[in-house]
Amino acid sequence: MAPIVSRPWESDTENNLQMKNLFEAGIADELKARVARLRPGSERVWGSMMPAQAMAHCSASLEWAIGERTPPRAGLFVRITGRLIKPMVLKDDKPFRRNSPTAPDLIIHNEPNMEAERVRLCTMIDRFVEAGPDGCTTHAHSFFGPLNPAEWSILMYKHLDHHLRQFGV
Repeated sequence: MAPIVSRPWESDTENNLQMKNLFEAGIADELKARVARLRPGSERVWGSMMPAQAMAHCSASLEWAIGERTPPRAGLFVRITGRLIKPMVLKDDKPFRRNSPTAPDLIIHNEPNMEAERVRLCTMIDRFVEAGPDGCTTHAHSFFGPLNPAEWSILMYKHLDHHLRQFGV
């Protein structure tokens, strides 16, 4: 008889449990230290976002993860593609590819206040960590589809790391 799993993330593969994820307070502290090194003039290595836009974008994605914002439903082709790509993205610690497409709901068109966005992003990181697995949304991600808490945690770490690397921090 198979063991009863009380929480869906406990049934994740051994590989996923060893990956960097945002449920680990030490990882969150490392990311916040990197956020602190961002400056308005930080030169981007790729992409078109400015540092404050990237922080606002990352905060908005964390709002998806904790259910404060509901990810919009994407078109059929996007949903199918995302579900095919999801296992490749979440299987290891390999960083996201540069210049990956962004969900329209997460595009920041204005130039937000740098310090306000820094505080907002660090607060959202803390809220995600403090809420833990029970705080993750049950809404499907627009691109990747349904995610369990471990997958949300890995995805949020990789997403934050991606945008911090975009500015060399």
